Amino acid sequence: MPNNLAEPSDGEGLLHCAPLFSRLGAFVLTVGMVLAFFISQLVGVYIAGKLVLPATQHGSMADIFFFGSNDGTVVSISIVIGCILLVVTSIVIIRLRGGKVRQYLALKPFSFTVGMGMLGLLLIFMIVSQALTYMLDMTPLVFVDPLYQSVSSVWLLVFAMVVVAPIYEEVVFRGILWSAIKEQFTAPSYSVHHGAIVASIVTSLIFATIHVQYGIYEISTIVVLALIFCYARIKSGSLLLPIVLHIVNNGAAMWQYIVQAA
Repeated sequence: MPNNLAEPSDGEGLLHCAPLFSRLGAFVLTVGMVLAFFISQLVGVYIAGKLVLPATQHGSMADIFFFGSNDGTVVSISIVIGCILLVVTSIVIIRLRGGKVRQYLALKPFSFTVGMGMLGLLLIFMIVSQALTYMLDMTPLVFVDPLYQSVSSVWLLVFAMVVVAPIYEEVVFRGILWSAIKEQFTAPSYSVHHGAIVASIVTSLIFATIHVQYGIYEISTIVVLALIFCYARIKSGSLLLPIVLHIVNNGAAMWQYIVQAA
């Protein structure tokens, strides 16, 4: 059977042939990518701290992490560094397993109609979430305060948090991990969408829990948001739509924060 035979049932374009990862391999990949997510952030903070903070040039690693994690310029640069590390890591892993990067990560155009429909769903979520946040008197972006006050350029922070962060988070969670988990449940014994549902639930829960800067309420809303991104990938068959939606969500949140902080 040809390797490029697409799976028409869900538009994902994943292969009918053997999956890239075994069950154990998918589990190891999931744990490894979560660890890589945090390690890349630490590496990014360390490198950026060395470059940006003169006072830490001869300081200990603990000093660099302490001061760097509260400096907007350092964090912004570290996000860019982390993005490069995680995207490259994902590409290398897929290629080492013999997969096609564009196909496995679903890097292809999406329907305008589907895109507008998912944007509408996202806007509904944002309105409801904002209403709940207001009624419960929550301040989910309080962790941004020290970053906003210390960054050398607000636009650098905006670029990092609004554009760069969504790219690598989607590549990891709705990209390689979503595909690796989904393909474990594509056998004839499973229903058509079983793998997509399992992958969406698992990756959404992991995605929410890694946001350690938030409280329980914020994490619960992130689970819902992540499920919307997963649904966007399923409906469009493309990772590009979740990336766009993620950028729109982060952009709206950052715009609201800047307006209130002004």
